[in-house]
Amino acid sequence: MSERSLIDPRTLGLRIAEARKARGKTQKEVADQLECSRPTYIAIEKGERQASAEEITKIATYLGRKVHELVRSGEPIVELQPHLRAVAGKLKEKDEQLLLAGIDELQRLAEDYRELEQLMNAPLQFNYPSTIDLNNRVDPSQLAESASIQERQRLGLGDQPITNLRTILEWDVGLRIFYWALPPNIAGMYAHSPDLGCCILINGSHPPEKRRASLVHEYGHLIVNRYDPGIDYLSFPGRKPPNERFAENFALSFLMPSSSLRKRFHEIVSITGDFQVADLCRLSHFYFVSVEAMGLRLEQLGLLPRGTWQALKESGLSPKQAQLMLDLPTQPITDNPYPERYKYLAVQAYEQEKISEGQLGRFLRCDPLTVRDIVSQCRTSTLVEDSGVSRQLELPFERSLLAEGECH
Repeated sequence: MSERSLIDPRTLGLRIAEARKARGKTQKEVADQLECSRPTYIAIEKGERQASAEEITKIATYLGRKVHELVRSGEPIVELQPHLRAVAGKLKEKDEQLLLAGIDELQRLAEDYRELEQLMNAPLQFNYPSTIDLNNRVDPSQLAESASIQERQRLGLGDQPITNLRTILEWDVGLRIFYWALPPNIAGMYAHSPDLGCCILINGSHPPEKRRASLVHEYGHLIVNRYDPGIDYLSFPGRKPPNERFAENFALSFLMPSSSLRKRFHEIVSITGDFQVADLCRLSHFYFVSVEAMGLRLEQLGLLPRGTWQALKESGLSPKQAQLMLDLPTQPITDNPYPERYKYLAVQAYEQEKISEGQLGRFLRCDPLTVRDIVSQCRTSTLVEDSGVSRQLELPFERSLLAEGECH
């Protein structure tokens, strides 16, 4: 039985309507493409008339979608895309198209994630912090500092640097975090759906340090304006609103806790009697943040004079070149558009023959050869024996570790 014959006409109509609106097309334009009357096409969108296979193919092609995206089971997640489009600012035509493509991809990734969870009966558990109401009586920056300390304590993170930030925020908090190419002046976006929770899309074209800061910035929005979708730009005309000031300072405080940062700064000064550009670069590397973020944070804490970073910037300092000269080790970087949990759900669904290799490639956004490499990596782990010899150990996903005789 074909996938098309299994889908409810109403669900198909909802998906077609969502794709049409995302493409900015009118009902008459799609009807003209199908060579049918507008009322006939409207009946398809309402689910009152079952579209033929040929019509679905024509609609998908015209709206820039793949057929499987329109005929997949489950109702579309309509809360993400339209609301994000509504808050998108005006950009140059090229950047606007890139932004709209990013919003569209967030919708697709979110729907793919939900489909995998339904296939594997493994819903993501939400462990969100309490919301905070901003008011004129409390400075958002001070409130953000306090909130970051509370959140680190809630998650058991202490005050040390967080290397595996993306993994922690997904597994321990329940955020859905995706990377995708966006216009250069956009850091990321966030939206909330009742069934998916908080979905975040970070500009995958930005450096890793910037992506981390953007991720925690969006995390800050989860705390102060959880249900309001937003798109964060690198530059903001005029004075930033309270929620943006909170999110910005929450990111600085969460990534660079004042307690540990003050301690390390004073240790450097007490040992060397100075704090040099090299120390700034080493400290930024230790906390896995940009040199700019570290400079601004030290200024914020009163450890460096105000304007220090701006003066360094105007002097032509190249942070990347400085870090290379200091021979600092490479930080672990994750560039996948989807989270690790998403990847493992997809591979496990393939292992259990719930999806084909082609479908796995669609979920993982890669070609067949890369798909096989990913499956192989997920199946194996490197074991280092007492002798120091390392070998690959195959991991049988379905083997129970609680079965009789397996555990002692």
